[in-house]
Amino acid sequence: MIQRRTVLKSAAALAGATLGAPAIAQSWPSKPLRIIVPFAPGGSSDFIARLISKPLGDALGTNVIVENRTGANGIIGAAATAQSEDQHTMLLSDMSSLAISPLITKEMPYRPDQLKGATMLAYSPHLLVAHPSVQASNMTELVALSKKQPMNVASAGSGSANHLGVVDIALRSGLQWQHVPFRGGAAALADTAAGNTQLCLNGMLATMPLVTAGRLKLIGVSKATRMALIANVPTIAEQGVKGFESGTYQGIAIPSTLPPAMADKLAAALIAVIRSPDVRARMVGAGAEVMTTSPKETSEFLARESKRWSAVIQTAGKQVEGNA
Repeated sequence: MIQRRTVLKSAAALAGATLGAPAIAQSWPSKPLRIIVPFAPGGSSDFIARLISKPLGDALGTNVIVENRTGANGIIGAAATAQSEDQHTMLLSDMSSLAISPLITKEMPYRPDQLKGATMLAYSPHLLVAHPSVQASNMTELVALSKKQPMNVASAGSGSANHLGVVDIALRSGLQWQHVPFRGGAAALADTAAGNTQLCLNGMLATMPLVTAGRLKLIGVSKATRMALIANVPTIAEQGVKGFESGTYQGIAIPSTLPPAMADKLAAALIAVIRSPDVRARMVGAGAEVMTTSPKETSEFLARESKRWSAVIQTAGKQVEGNA
């Protein structure tokens, strides 16, 4: 089970850590900040980035620009952040996908140690959804159907946390689904809602509106326990896929060259913003749990996710490259 830990230091404590920092840290930021979202508009990362950009800018006394840099399952956006030298660029991404990419990509355009964690922001469980034409309404029916006929499943991209979640379900259920990767969760959802793909596993933030609109059928939730917002929907684990849990863990990564005092100042502002009543209410209403951590804890989370998904990748073998 993935552990979700709340921050051990308050935002005030993190802010206080900057008091003895050099004057250059106190004057930071000295120009607009840039949040790079490595996926297309409409997904979970994009939703959160645009939600926090204005209050984050107000907190730090500058403008915050959201820039979508898509491609290669988030690697292009991550590389742009890792290689940035202006001390004003951050990455808002699914942190699990960030940990997975180096495990399955032979030639990375950046070294993983060029990025470090700033803070986690939110956890949103994955929802397993189907096009309404699929003759299954729960996992038992879906497993039975999948053993009778080919089924394809869309994800945010090859090697994404969504894709690895699908692989994990298939391994635990003795299935072989055909994986169809897209450049982000929004595109995967749109294709499934259009009936071009049959299934999709994606974060609740971006997926629930399509379920509510009746364009997608909800099969199960990837959380270990039921979500209060949709308490009538059983988890995937309780429907027979024992031990399964996954989700979208949104967080902020920054270039490793950013001085600790600046990283702490940024983390303090991000934590204050995401915990503010208005922002928290928007997040909870969309199906996400606010989740904050210190820079050290964020980096430790990345290390745990790398270890966890490495085991799944080794078990799955070539399924990670194509079929789920």
